[in-house]
Amino acid sequence: MNDVAIRVEGLYRHFGDTKAVDGISFTTERGEIFSLLGPNGAGKSTTISVLACLLQPDRGDAWVMGHSVTDNPRDVKAAIGVVPQEIALYEDLSARENLIFWGKMYGMRGSPLKQRVDEVLDLVGLIERQKERVGKYSGGMKRRVNLAIALLHKPPLIIMDEPTVGIDPQSRRHILDGVKDLNREGISVLYTTHYMEEAQELSNHIAIMDEGKLIATGTHEELVEIVGEQDRIDLHLSHEPESVLDNWLELEGVSQVSATDGTACLLVDDSNRVLPEVFEVATSAGLRITSVEIQEPNLETVFLHLTGRELRD
Repeated sequence: MNDVAIRVEGLYRHFGDTKAVDGISFTTERGEIFSLLGPNGAGKSTTISVLACLLQPDRGDAWVMGHSVTDNPRDVKAAIGVVPQEIALYEDLSARENLIFWGKMYGMRGSPLKQRVDEVLDLVGLIERQKERVGKYSGGMKRRVNLAIALLHKPPLIIMDEPTVGIDPQSRRHILDGVKDLNREGISVLYTTHYMEEAQELSNHIAIMDEGKLIATGTHEELVEIVGEQDRIDLHLSHEPESVLDNWLELEGVSQVSATDGTACLLVDDSNRVLPEVFEVATSAGLRITSVEIQEPNLETVFLHLTGRELRD
């Protein structure tokens, strides 16, 4: 058990009739980056809230760095740093003043606190702007301060809930590189995202969530193997393709079809063989295909294969 960072067993959390977390189980190893990947509403944030002892599970349990979230929440909280999806800062204070405030909440004082504030400000790239009022910061800079706060007490595990949503590309790059730097220092990371490319870049292991359930877990390579040798074809269309989806699905070699916002996505055994028939069906229905993209299987393809929907639906 010493090599386990998080162990979740049969975890349930409902809100009325909504099954936000529906009987999930998974294990993460110490020293790895483990991502929960899924669309909005999949249950990722609720799972994070239970692991951070912000919500009690209805059933099941989870152990974080060896401590039960139901029996030992105080020990769990001492072992983790949490970067919430919502920014939690005092905007009238500077970045440094925010960090000193939260450091004192962790029980830190005096020169050790000041030294640690300097270290985390440098780590997130804000040392030169530390005295500016946080209210003047961009959204990405505020999220970097959030990350710095989570690191103040040197926790062995960082939990990050959608940390790059709604931020500029430069700040996003800074956060992703920062996550990798932390991991190289031996810190375990649980990372939630609905961005397939982030999970693919960062993660040692990935768990795909949908509608409160865990539908697949593995390395990126293991998850892509679920799809096998299929190609993914993205078709950009002159208008919505609902009238031809069933006809495309009936074609030999087509295993999955979905559509959103004037784009259709097909999983096929052999794109070279299937594409002429796809065009023929579209032409017969008066539908014009304006462009075609053929991709090798990726995590978007895996999600489509498992759920019949695109990851960002």
